[in-house]
Amino acid sequence: MKRFNSYHSLNVFRLELDRWEFPVHKHNCYEFIFVEKGSGNHFLNEGSFSYKEGDAFLLRPEDSHYFTLEEKTHFIFIKFTEQLFIEKLEGNKTAKWMEVIKTLLQNASSVSGSLIAEAEDKKHLSYLLQILVSEFAKTCAYSRELVIELFGAVMMMLARSHSTTEYGEHCPGNTELDKLNQILSYLRLYALDAEKMRIENIAHHFAMSPNYISIYVKKHSDVSIQQHIIQTKLKSADQLLKNSRLNINEIATKLGFTDASHFNKLYKKYRGVSPGMAYSSI
Repeated sequence: MKRFNSYHSLNVFRLELDRWEFPVHKHNCYEFIFVEKGSGNHFLNEGSFSYKEGDAFLLRPEDSHYFTLEEKTHFIFIKFTEQLFIEKLEGNKTAKWMEVIKTLLQNASSVSGSLIAEAEDKKHLSYLLQILVSEFAKTCAYSRELVIELFGAVMMMLARSHSTTEYGEHCPGNTELDKLNQILSYLRLYALDAEKMRIENIAHHFAMSPNYISIYVKKHSDVSIQQHIIQTKLKSADQLLKNSRLNINEIATKLGFTDASHFNKLYKKYRGVSPGMAYSSI
């Protein structure tokens, strides 16, 4: 019997077929199959099942199968191995999930306008939220677990969309974006901690040299880390001017500026008005 091998822990793809051209076969991985459109028959092990739009099948490596199509069928295939579960457990994905949510919660007010800009992201987010609302109302087995995972997917989509909006056409590749996002999330998280916002301490946190982290951030965002730090501090200053009872000197000290004069000069350079005028106009 034919065996199809996959050499990736996760592979996702679509197939649109007028006829099934593959022999009865097994895989070296697990396989989830979703029918987007079409109808026909699925022959799985010793059984046969008719399928239609919306049907889903989950196959183990020892399962053998093939399809016969009555009409053109659109499939979505997800192939995965046990390595994917190891990756989730060993890659500290749970901690990362929590870090993303914490960063979004602490910095949502600093984002200009909607968190979602791309039409496709808006559509996908809408689908996710519809499923989340529906599952939240259920009390059957695994509903709570599914709700939590869907919530995590919503947060991750918001974080990804926000990052893409920030960098536009300069959005780095996945690995670089992941590392860059960690650095920028750190800046937003510790904007009010002057000591942690020193480049030497940021570099130490990410096991980089101050010179290398400066080069890395500039390369992957087209903006220097010094500019990221300044902009992050100014956004925090805006929030403090608007929502706190701190005076200019206290805000300057809290954000790690040399003195109030330095803060005033920098604020006016980037905002066009002094913090005192901005404070009085809010």
